[in-house]
Amino acid sequence: MKAVTIKQLKDELTHKSANELKELCLHLSRFKKENKELLTYLLFESHNEEGYIQSIKEQMDDQFLEINTKSLFYIRKSTRKILSLTKKYIRYSKNKETETELLLYFCKKLKAMKPSMNGSQRLRNVFDSQIKMIKKAIEKLHEDLQYDYQLELDELLDE
Repeated sequence: MKAVTIKQLKDELTHKSANELKELCLHLSRFKKENKELLTYLLFESHNEEGYIQSIKEQMDDQFLEINTKSLFYIRKSTRKILSLTKKYIRYSKNKETETELLLYFCKKLKAMKPSMNGSQRLRNVFDSQIKMIKKAIEKLHEDLQYDYQLELDELLDE
């Protein structure tokens, strides 16, 4: 089966009743964990972005504490897993401020981690690529926020 375009889906959904739409959403949530997580964000978390950001930061803290630091392989693998989860949560939000905040926090945690990320070129590359992503996200924010986040970024890079 070939998937139809977003426009076709949108047109078809306009013909559905509220009850039918509710059933479709519930049906979608049964199939994939990500669908259920996205619905959870949209229904319960989207109105409180600060709380959402804080809960993700707490989750990141826990994940960074659980990293097996005996081998660089495990450190790299764990940090990539943390980053992919963080990016998934950023996709749910679609908010550049949330993206900037979470990526800055990830980079701070990565930089503060023991043993140092400087022992691995791959970890350093992950850090550098996230810094580029932060810079791109900052450019799309309001001027006041740009200034605040740029100060935070400069402080992170100066450490």
